[in-house]
Amino acid sequence: QVQLVESGGGLVQPGGSLRLSCSVSGEISPFHTISWFRQAPGLERVGLASMGPRDVGTTDIVTTHATFLKGRFTISSDSARKTVYLQMEGLNSDDTGVYYCALFRGWLGRGIWDQPARYDAWGQGTQVTVST
Repeated sequence: QVQLVESGGGLVQPGGSLRLSCSVSGEISPFHTISWFRQAPGLERVGLASMGPRDVGTTDIVTTHATFLKGRFTISSDSARKTVYLQMEGLNSDDTGVYYCALFRGWLGRGIWDQPARYDAWGQGTQVTVST
């Protein structure tokens, strides 16, 4: 049973930076995909970044970032992927929301990694508020 716990959220001023962490407990495989999502008030959950195998059956890990972020966010992890990070730069009010990490027990290609319904496990979320 995999469990995900997010941390690192808080209040940050516009233009500021924040690093979120997702602690992964349980069995994690190189074949698994771990992603970050954000849910703003009244809106659907949106995929931000993903880390997973390059293709079905491979263990080469690649990262993907949502293009609308314009390079402001970066996903990374420790070597075992027991902690997955989301480094966020140049934050603005549109970045306010609850941030979740999620895991899928397999490969998710381009165009589907950002679909929340595909994921098997979710953390409880951490709140990020960008405000003066």
